[in-house]
Amino acid sequence: MKDLTQGSVLSHVLAMAAPIFAGLVLVLLCGLIDLHFVAGLGGAAIAGVGAAGNAGFIVNALTQIVSVGTLAAVSQAVGRKDRTDANFIFNQSLGLSVACGTCTLTVGFAVARPYMNSVAADAATVEAGTTYLIWFMPALALQFPMLAMSSALRGIGIVKPTMYVQALTVAINIVLAPVLIVGWGTGYTLGVKGAGLASSVAVAIGVVILWLYFQKAEHYLSLDPAQWRPKIKQWRRILSVGFPAGGEFAIMFAYMAVIYYVLGDFGSAAQAGFSIGSRVLGLIQVPAMAIAFTAAPIIGQNFGAGNGERVKATVRNVLIAVILMMVVATVVTQAQPELLLKVFTRDEATISEGALFLKMVSLNLIAQGLIFVCSSTFQGLGNTRPQLISSTVRLITYVIPTLWLSAQSSFRVEHIWYLSIATTTLQALLCLWLLNRELRNRLVFSQES
Repeated sequence: MKDLTQGSVLSHVLAMAAPIFAGLVLVLLCGLIDLHFVAGLGGAAIAGVGAAGNAGFIVNALTQIVSVGTLAAVSQAVGRKDRTDANFIFNQSLGLSVACGTCTLTVGFAVARPYMNSVAADAATVEAGTTYLIWFMPALALQFPMLAMSSALRGIGIVKPTMYVQALTVAINIVLAPVLIVGWGTGYTLGVKGAGLASSVAVAIGVVILWLYFQKAEHYLSLDPAQWRPKIKQWRRILSVGFPAGGEFAIMFAYMAVIYYVLGDFGSAAQAGFSIGSRVLGLIQVPAMAIAFTAAPIIGQNFGAGNGERVKATVRNVLIAVILMMVVATVVTQAQPELLLKVFTRDEATISEGALFLKMVSLNLIAQGLIFVCSSTFQGLGNTRPQLISSTVRLITYVIPTLWLSAQSSFRVEHIWYLSIATTTLQALLCLWLLNRELRNRLVFSQES
């Protein structure tokens, strides 16, 4: 266990950000490498995998319910020096993960094709996306226990083991992707099915290794299946923090689904360009995301310890660092967006659509960085409802105008991205206001002590 209530806040941020950054890069690279090999299968395959991958947002929403709730409860227990409670919450989260993972598999297999029928531009895209989603579903289900274990470790200030497991998982995926997708070394091509299977196998191995780490190397937290039996009070502790955070991801799913839906009028090249462009943009945001994510465990432990001034210092340090990172990211993306896309596709129509997306939406990056920091702070404080409120406002102010404009004869792709810039900026401003209010209300103990 690492005590984040002592020592330099900035040193804790930097020490934790490096492995978090590496882990995020590895995860995003894994998706981009899959997309690179899938790109050789044609535009319908790219669009299908991209649209199917968007379904991962809804599963991520569910995994966030468990992982965010676990992080908040464990970190605050550590701040109170209550190891017994930290262990109990950790094991309860694993029991909850098993239940959620099982439900995800069952529902995912049932709705894969209806979902693709609702968002894809043509029959070929529907078929590619459905096939990929079915074989990718085990990877999504296994994210529940993996993220529960990772979040518990982050709550006690430990991030390197998770990074190492992610590195191994990504390495396995990288090796399997060309073998299964295009038949390297075997001559047996599985296409998009192979992309989903490669991810599922890699994640399964990662879960096993992380499990073994807890069995052999972790001493502060311990696996105890006897504590997995559902306890309503403890599940409520996890879910009360996790549900709003999960709702935020569900909103992101709806947001992305609307984009895919309206882009369908412009053909598969527009959907493919957005699919690749959004992944490239995600990779560019990783340094800022890594720094922002350090705020949750540091704030959680210090909030649990009743140290309000240290909570405020963490927010200030992380905000400044994230803004600087996003300024750099904006400059990089604005410079030559086409070059960032040519690594993954040579289709000129796809590159043109993706470059337009990057050029315009990268203007959101500073605002998005502010949103990341606010979200992480709300998690550490154990109240994620303000973030859900801001995300809901963004969804409403984006979806209604977008759907209305898409019905107009003058509708262009640029309108989608103009609205994205406006609504993301609105969300960032609302987040900052809610954050200031939350800090005033939740840190009163620092004045009373």
